[in-house]
Amino acid sequence: MMKTLQALWGETRESDPVRQRLYQVLRQSVIQMVLAPGQALSEKEIADTFSVSRQPVREAFIRLSEAGLVEVKPQRGTYVVKISQRAVLEARFVREAVEVAVVKLAAEKGIEPATLTELHDLLARQRRCIEPNDNDRFYRLDEAFHRTLSLGVQQYAAWKVIEEVRAQLDRVRYLSVPHSTPLERLVDQHANIIAAIEARDVHQAEQAMSLHLREILVSMPDLIRRFPAMFEEQAAFEEPETPVLKQESMQ
Repeated sequence: MMKTLQALWGETRESDPVRQRLYQVLRQSVIQMVLAPGQALSEKEIADTFSVSRQPVREAFIRLSEAGLVEVKPQRGTYVVKISQRAVLEARFVREAVEVAVVKLAAEKGIEPATLTELHDLLARQRRCIEPNDNDRFYRLDEAFHRTLSLGVQQYAAWKVIEEVRAQLDRVRYLSVPHSTPLERLVDQHANIIAAIEARDVHQAEQAMSLHLREILVSMPDLIRRFPAMFEEQAAFEEPETPVLKQESMQ
């Protein structure tokens, strides 16, 4: 585990403050299940791993707690929280509301050719992740796709909101890619989003984005059955209606 943490540390920018780098490493470790749901975290152990003081580790724990990824129990320790179905559903609801509005704006007003070129490039790079099952690289490209779309229509505050709610979604998304959701399906959904924007078809763009962001509702029941220890015990999962795209392919 410590080797993995150190590898993630190497991916952070050396110019960033230590507390920011620690937060990024620990957040990514929780998302990628390097730090498993229910696992106890030691300030001292993590501080020793990165040769830093315990203060920035403590600050990172606080930020992770605010994001709903860890729970700090006074006199007992800090623990990675199990995945909350309710929190995932609430975060997905917010993300869909924001990103459907973003893609509607993109289809209504159009986006710059440079942004479209970047989206197509990201799509091509995502396709190259399918055959080798490069899930980690796809995960980063997926984030870049959604960020590029939001920033491409100058909705910086929208992307900030998405980043804030992503924490609860990302563990399920990361878990679903190798276990429940084929990469090819997600790439095709991205292709449909781009095609709808290029066609300036607002309705189809909204439907394509909704379908894409509701993919997590398709995968989560299966993940709960396969990995019950990773989820909080809650009422039976209920799937809301999923929008249906027009039958003709947009690719």
